Amino acid sequence: MPSEVTFVRNGSMALRITNTATRKKEEFVPIKSNEVTMYVCGPTVYDLLHIGNFRGPIFFNLVRNWLEESGYKVTYVYNYTDVDDKIIDRANKDSRDAAEVAEHFIAEFEKDFAQLKLRKHDLNPRVTQHIDAIIEMIEKLIENGNAYVAEGEVLYSVRSFDGYGKLSGKSIDDLRSGSRVEIGSYKKDPLDFSLWKPAKPGEPKWSSPWGDGRPGWHIECSAMSKALLGETIDIHGGGIDLIFPHHENEIAQSEGCTHKPFVRYWMHNNFINFAQMKMSKSLGNIITARGFMHRYHPEILKLMILQSHYRSPADASEAQIKNCISALARVYSALCLAESVFARDSGEQGPPLKKLETLAPKSEGSKAYKATLIEFTGKIKEALDDDFNTPEVLARIFEATRLFNSKFRRGQKVTDETREISELYSLFVRGHGERMALYQEPSREFLSILDDKLLETMSLQRSQIDELVERRRVARLEKNFKESDTLRDELARLGIAVHDSPEGTHWEVQK
Repeated sequence: MPSEVTFVRNGSMALRITNTATRKKEEFVPIKSNEVTMYVCGPTVYDLLHIGNFRGPIFFNLVRNWLEESGYKVTYVYNYTDVDDKIIDRANKDSRDAAEVAEHFIAEFEKDFAQLKLRKHDLNPRVTQHIDAIIEMIEKLIENGNAYVAEGEVLYSVRSFDGYGKLSGKSIDDLRSGSRVEIGSYKKDPLDFSLWKPAKPGEPKWSSPWGDGRPGWHIECSAMSKALLGETIDIHGGGIDLIFPHHENEIAQSEGCTHKPFVRYWMHNNFINFAQMKMSKSLGNIITARGFMHRYHPEILKLMILQSHYRSPADASEAQIKNCISALARVYSALCLAESVFARDSGEQGPPLKKLETLAPKSEGSKAYKATLIEFTGKIKEALDDDFNTPEVLARIFEATRLFNSKFRRGQKVTDETREISELYSLFVRGHGERMALYQEPSREFLSILDDKLLETMSLQRSQIDELVERRRVARLEKNFKESDTLRDELARLGIAVHDSPEGTHWEVQK
């Protein structure tokens, strides 16, 4: 990953991760000193994904980037479940082939993923590409006494695995008495779960030693992880809803097969709530990522997710979305001003190509500002090493923005010092934003988008503001300063800041 700020890991600064398995924050020590294997559960592809489904991709994109900046070579696997009951149900509903449904929604997911401008994963395995590996693992589980065949179905015997429940902290006896456990007459225990399901008419099927059928959900990730990353991996991620039963069952399958530890560090991101309520179809408050990004913007979705710690719930209320728009507008307003000062000779604006550390400012003010940004960079490193504390990272970016705005405002005369400070600020924000896939938009164009979003929340239209600003321009041209001042006051009352400069008049929503 290209980065404006690169850190080199050393023995005195350890990355710490909250391990779901131990419920403790632990120093991260990978299996191999300079390599990390990471598996994150991907979507079951039967519909467009909602915004909660994208919390994992957005967060674990940062995790991979930070690990690489810290000196590790990362192999990141993110799977697609392309055969499942939900896919079959959707296919029957739409009178389509299940494989066609899966292929369609993989393509739709990748369109949404591309809008977020996240880095591609190293591997995106599909279940249907690993049927042989799944069958091989099931055979081993039967051989080891962890699985059995009943009425054409292969089931995992949870009582055969002493560690069952260790990830979720659930007791087998408590689970057995739970009302939600589905009981099959041919099961040795009501908790036993399916590894291989016998074929039903009209469903996808593959040949196996137990007859035609298809894999159960849980075995898929165990087999793909083992096939692509090995018997023991460094990091396994996913949403907290997967802790039980999916990840609990993955552990039972993988360790029952290999008799080796499956995962060293389990990481789980929390839900996204809507107005403090969990999103669910029953409540009718599901928001698709595509719908959200169309109405707002991918940048707003990323900030909304990353401004909460990954282990805490994130809120997608209208008030929170408005706060994100305002927060982004403050940063992009400062970036727009900064980059208008030191834009390259071609006039092109965009992410800077230099590193903050390479700049050698000459004025005392810019030297002091650089020293502050270097200090903030150290705080950001500490925050990311402390279980990926993104709220603290964003707080430092907002503080750097506040300091920049205190030193230089639109319309102010450009000096060597303000030019140096502007470049330092842009390098800092763009560099630290890159690993989060934030703050990489062209500043002027994106600020205009954000201003339109803010105007919408204020029940105003850009044409209204343009008309008032033009009337004020004409009044100033005619030296009608009383009318000009009246119009400025009217714009200020509407929440619009007007800046006059030799290049002309610029307006933006007050931030």
